[in-house]
Amino acid sequence: MTQLYIANKNYSSWSLRPWVLMRMLDIPFKERLVPFGGDADAFRAFSPTGKVPCLVSAGVAVWDSLAITEYLAERHPGVWPREVLARTWARCATAEMHSGFGVLRERCTFNCGIRVDLGPVPPALQSDLDRLNTLWCEGLKKFGGPFLAGSDFCAADAFFAPVAFRIQTYRLNLSEPALAYAARLRGLAPMREWEAAALAETWRDEPHEAEARAAGTWVEDLRAVGSSPSGSGLITREALGC
Repeated sequence: MTQLYIANKNYSSWSLRPWVLMRMLDIPFKERLVPFGGDADAFRAFSPTGKVPCLVSAGVAVWDSLAITEYLAERHPGVWPREVLARTWARCATAEMHSGFGVLRERCTFNCGIRVDLGPVPPALQSDLDRLNTLWCEGLKKFGGPFLAGSDFCAADAFFAPVAFRIQTYRLNLSEPALAYAARLRGLAPMREWEAAALAETWRDEPHEAEARAAGTWVEDLRAVGSSPSGSGLITREALGC
């Protein structure tokens, strides 16, 4: 059985990407969740970099979200669009998300369970939001939606799935088509499942909490009552698709 190692669903945007891709494409896997803030060596037991996500399949470890995506694309249909123009665009958008939008990542740290008032949006963050809006609207218009590269969910949508939660957390202002697309992503059954699990988590990792406190004024905290993790806290479950 293929295993996908992830961390806290409330914090780990990188983990969400391959997780939601595999769920949306009905690719069977066993979820292995190791919370942040426990044993520092727990992640190195399965990941060469000590980071998540990490896919382990047939004795092979694949330790980067984009590498996991390509590994899956070699074995399963639907990861990328069939049509060459849509596939090329989707690959470019995915690569841009993988390596770009640094201010958005840093300023709006991933946290599903809170709502934050950012206050005035800094110019550098607005630049990232403007580019995001342009990119999303381009894909939706060019390929007809409802997803970025056409009628079917693909890797490009998976890579922007964490942004859909960031928009909700920080109430980010985008155009109506972009906000509708983000809401559409959040409404997918696996995304609702991820969010529900994130809100139910009781682990708290102080570095992630500090990043969220620095982002702005907390308006709501919707999470279950929390505590600091102890030990590796490995949790497993079977994930057999939507």
